Amino acid sequence: MTQPALGTTTVTQVGIVVHDIEAKAKAWSEILGLPMPPIITTDSYEKARTEYEGQPCPARAKLAFFHMGQVDIELIEPIGEPSTWKDQLDQHGTSLHHIAFKIEGMAEKVSYLAERGVPLVQRGEYTGGRYAYVDGSAQLGVVLELLEND
Repeated sequence: MTQPALGTTTVTQVGIVVHDIEAKAKAWSEILGLPMPPIITTDSYEKARTEYEGQPCPARAKLAFFHMGQVDIELIEPIGEPSTWKDQLDQHGTSLHHIAFKIEGMAEKVSYLAERGVPLVQRGEYTGGRYAYVDGSAQLGVVLELLEND
C-alpha cells in the first residue's frame, strides 16, 4: 500500500473564520444541540512565535472548538493582523478557512508541499506542538493546516 504524502489521510479539523465568535459559537451550539464551547485566545508572539509570510507577526485569534468525533469544527475570530485568518475574512467573510491534518515531520511536509506549489503562509507554536498553514487555494480551493504535536 502506498504511504500518503502527508503520512495520514485523517482529517482532524475544519476551520471557519468568523467576525463574531461569540455569536457564531452560540449559533453552532443551538443548531447542533451541543453545549457552548469555551472561547480561548491564542498565545502572544512571545510564546507562539507566529510568522506570516516569513515575517514575525503579532496576529492572534479567538478560538472555539466543537468536538465532533474524529473532526473538530474550529471557529476562528482574528485579533490583530496580518494573518491568513484576517485575509480570508476580509476577502470572503465568514467562510471555510482550512482543513487540518495531524502530521509528523513538519519541516519535511512543508518542503514537500512547497515543491508542489502549496506555499507556507503562516506558522506558529502552541502548547504541546506547532502548526503551519499552507496555501492550497489555487490547486485545492482551500488552505491546509498541518498540526504536529510533541
